[in-house]
Amino acid sequence: MSEGARLGSEGDLVDIDWILEIVLAEQASMRGGELFGRREVVNLSEDIRRALADRQGTTSVVVGTYDDVVLGVALVEIEQLVDGGLLGRLGALAVHPEARKAGIGEAMMQHVLEQLRSAGCLGVDATALPGDRHTKNFFESFGLKARMLTVHLSLSASE
Repeated sequence: MSEGARLGSEGDLVDIDWILEIVLAEQASMRGGELFGRREVVNLSEDIRRALADRQGTTSVVVGTYDDVVLGVALVEIEQLVDGGLLGRLGALAVHPEARKAGIGEAMMQHVLEQLRSAGCLGVDATALPGDRHTKNFFESFGLKARMLTVHLSLSASE
């Protein structure tokens, strides 16, 4: 039994949608999670479908597997900067909660970093919600560090 990562395909969509439903519901209850769901990941399923159909190589989907069962997904984007440089962005990285200690996230992250290095990206950005220590620690284990913070004041009575 082993973990792995590979480029995703349209045949993985049922598993991808299942994972995203669980992980996004989990994130909604975290600090910043409701607005994150309404702004940053509101079209995540459509973004993944577009990435699977992308033939230009600017977006891709990486799936994490355990014994060939898809239990993780990452949306990878390559953004061209004003000066012509390339920046990799993780639009999402999600692993089914019951599979988080199996090395699936690590396998996906290694795959993503190799892909972005091969594309000539100068770096990679990813997002972690405030207080989500596990995600922050995961990214830091790969050398990612905060380069910018977004601060927010809710003007809604519901928050």
